[in-house]
Amino acid sequence: MKFLFATGGTAGHINPALATASYIREIKPDSEFLFIGTADHMEARLVPEAGFDFDTIEIRGFKRSLSPKAIVDNVDTVFKLIKSEHESKKIIKDFAPDVVIGFGGYVSGPVLDEAVKLGIPCCIHEQNAFPGITNKQLAKKVDRVMLTVEDAKKHLDCKNEPAVTGLPVRGEILNKDKTAARSELGIDSDKKLVLSFGGSLGAAPLNDAMYDILLKHAEDGSVYHIHSVGTNGKDYLDKFKNEGFEEIRENVFRKGTVEVRLYIDDMDRCMSAANLVIGRAGASSLSEIEAMGKASILIPSPYVAENHQFHNAMALVNRNAARIIEEKDLNSDALGALIDELLSDDELLFEIEKNAKDMAILDSRERIAGIILSLVK
Repeated sequence: MKFLFATGGTAGHINPALATASYIREIKPDSEFLFIGTADHMEARLVPEAGFDFDTIEIRGFKRSLSPKAIVDNVDTVFKLIKSEHESKKIIKDFAPDVVIGFGGYVSGPVLDEAVKLGIPCCIHEQNAFPGITNKQLAKKVDRVMLTVEDAKKHLDCKNEPAVTGLPVRGEILNKDKTAARSELGIDSDKKLVLSFGGSLGAAPLNDAMYDILLKHAEDGSVYHIHSVGTNGKDYLDKFKNEGFEEIRENVFRKGTVEVRLYIDDMDRCMSAANLVIGRAGASSLSEIEAMGKASILIPSPYVAENHQFHNAMALVNRNAARIIEEKDLNSDALGALIDELLSDDELLFEIEKNAKDMAILDSRERIAGIILSLVK
């Protein structure tokens, strides 16, 4: 069997596709795989590193502006789109896949469009509660649509009934033991741990709001707290150093019960040990929060397409599985008060944890793979 995956742009699109392809490779070891992406985004690195063949087309999105430069760029995008359709058709015909799968990103558009025209079975996966433009258009044409959350269904006009499959979660997240994780981190059993981060690059508004809270927790020792400033937030580490935080290893500073890191490279351990998680509302992070059954305060990024992180967060908030603070309302006082409210009420914390866990779909890879394999003629 031959499987063609089209995805790119962000890790939120690429990693679930790789997890799915890896699982199919496990259960169907004689299968062939090809990924189509772009040469200038992270799929060009991540896909080959995962051991899959990779080919490229040239495509980009339209700019939502009427400025002269945006108009010129959009005209160029039209020509790139036409070219990408020809490139996609050639790749598809040469590879001759049994099924074509789109996991989002602009690259999915021309590849799935051409596959549909060629009569090849097709399906797509939508990671967010509010679907992107590409998947909205493709949903009308492809054979099957797979959703991370039920909430996305109302925003799509699907050719066939969509299936809620969840989003694949890394095995290390699913398998990590909380007691062992707290022991490895040196967390006392009678104290709570807060984990906060703004993604791998960091988020300045979250770092700003968290600053006074981290200093307070370091002084009173009321809770353990691990915070990542992100790789774009290195200047914040100097501020904590000036406040008496000691560098215990490279780019990791500690004072009392508070640890401030540049980057969290053991997220499975830290999230497993945490009683409260604070961060953005990307689909992958939320799937991990649900899988581990964690209470969370979500601060959606307002800078993403379709404001989809807000809709992702509200899927949990509406089920009493999380709390939300929009970035426009974010400050130390508001965030600190919400942290204190949650950590001081064990019954409420347990209820939110349970509701988050109830949303988790732990066999997502199997569900997605089952739908893909069902399309193979």
